[in-house]
Amino acid sequence: MIVGPMPDEPIGTSPSRLEPGPGALPAAPAGAGDRAGDEIGRERRDRDRARDFLALHEGPRPVPVLDDDAIGELLRATRRIAIVGASDDPGRPSYDVFRYLRDEGFDCVPVNPNIHGVGGVAAFPTLGEAVAATGPFDVVDVFRRSELCVAHAREAVAAGARCLWLQLGVVNWEAARIAHDSGLAVVMDRCTAIEWRRLARDRPDVSR
Repeated sequence: MIVGPMPDEPIGTSPSRLEPGPGALPAAPAGAGDRAGDEIGRERRDRDRARDFLALHEGPRPVPVLDDDAIGELLRATRRIAIVGASDDPGRPSYDVFRYLRDEGFDCVPVNPNIHGVGGVAAFPTLGEAVAATGPFDVVDVFRRSELCVAHAREAVAAGARCLWLQLGVVNWEAARIAHDSGLAVVMDRCTAIEWRRLARDRPDVSR
């Protein structure tokens, strides 16, 4: 979010220019309140994140998510995958996953407004633009921070995808609810590449 410039000082007499009275406590360092607020915000996000992961792996789950067998069925029936947050940096996990899935025969398309493409495949700024240019996707595979996934869930619904898939380390129950309520399957905290490797290991007959 772009924030406009803040005024240098409130209109009127600045408290920093007032002489402290007898026995007054030393003024807090500049920005101390902001830092304390940031720390409280981080602690709250960490608690919420831990709660969301606990619900996913221990229950109760607010929304149904696919288990191993259902994930296998989904991937066997999947042809097209939109990789939201795909990177053109070979050092990033999304790059490896994209290249691996392409090599395995999946039709993957990168969605990222900050890159031109991945491995010779053109990227699109939004999922909607990717669908308009290349057609619908079976799975929307999201490499974004958990708190950013609600918008991508809505995009997946609008795009007519069959599944909202949030990558390893990504859990957002509001996004899951949006997808589930619109009839999409939901996977969270799983990697498409790892699950496909598991499926191929368990079912040597599986191939694209």
